Amino acid sequence: MSARDGRKAASATKKAACGARADAAPTTAAVASTASAAVSARFAPALLDWFDRHGRRDLPWQHPRTPYRVWLSEIMLQQTQVRVVVPYFERFVAALPDVRALAAAPQDTVLGLWSGLGYYARARNLQAAAQRCVELYNGDLPRDLDALIALPGIGRSTAGAILAQAWGDAHPILDGNVKRVLARVFGIEGWPGTPAVEKRLWSIAETLLPAARLPDYTQAQMDFGATLCTRHAPACAICPLQGDCVALHEGRVDTLPTPKPGKAVPEREALVLLVRDARGRVLLQKRPPTGVWAALWSLPQAEDADAAQRWFDAHLTGAFDNGDALDPVPHAFTHYRLTLWPRAWHGLALRARVRDNVDLRWCAREDWDALGIPAPIRTLLQRAA
Repeated sequence: MSARDGRKAASATKKAACGARADAAPTTAAVASTASAAVSARFAPALLDWFDRHGRRDLPWQHPRTPYRVWLSEIMLQQTQVRVVVPYFERFVAALPDVRALAAAPQDTVLGLWSGLGYYARARNLQAAAQRCVELYNGDLPRDLDALIALPGIGRSTAGAILAQAWGDAHPILDGNVKRVLARVFGIEGWPGTPAVEKRLWSIAETLLPAARLPDYTQAQMDFGATLCTRHAPACAICPLQGDCVALHEGRVDTLPTPKPGKAVPEREALVLLVRDARGRVLLQKRPPTGVWAALWSLPQAEDADAAQRWFDAHLTGAFDNGDALDPVPHAFTHYRLTLWPRAWHGLALRARVRDNVDLRWCAREDWDALGIPAPIRTLLQRAA
């Protein structure tokens, strides 16, 4: 054999050996993929087993579990805890039991039933969606993901929850609780609100869907995140997913999911006028149809004392300076904090030229519950009654 032939043979032997080692030792990516598939296969059965023992199966929207009741509960549960929602849900469905009743109700009735839940755009969108369902789907909710998402106030996760719980269709959800669980179990870095991270979480959620029991699985995910895998102090010691949880194994439970980048919360102030007439009724003003507290009944409000006095002089008898200053009312919105500075007057009347204004009304205390009134204003009224 020549030297050149010997070198070729050695090279071929080396390549063959390398190939054999590659076949014998899977890559890190392949191992991770296999492990992830195994975790995915265990995820839904473990969650359903936990749900059978600890899940919430007596919620009012589960009996009966109609599309309308599921939809209403999902909208109410956005940004609001179950224990708070239950009495509001029961009162709402008693007054407006189906899509057609909601679509036909006066907006003041809808907002009055919603009053106290906050985030009133949810109620306005709910009614707008009901009206669309009457117009397009004969008063029913459509059993179609894209058609549901096209309705006001319904996003992909809410649409998936409706389809899965009302009809048992295989659609994932991705609310805040589910995002937190998936980020911890699969070790997903990055704030879940970013498109790239959210896309990855949706992809994972789709792979986890079981072949059956979609209503229970959907409820199990929400219950698990709300009661066990909580934002603070999760109960990892009794978690059925602890063997597969990347965050637990790597000591990152407190840092996953990655929090939203912080920024300073703006502070705002406003002056509100608490005006009573000779009969003790309070003057309420309907808010504009768009903006903060849109279409709700509130107290007249101004940015400062000068603007408040101009409004007072244009609408009311009496002297602005005779008003009594009350304790401030703080209120936190999603994007800023508001401090309301109330002033109170008694025994006043509207000027003759504004008495027919449909956006102003004298309201007795027994009528407050029927109106949509912002929570901090309702608190102020009750405190000053």
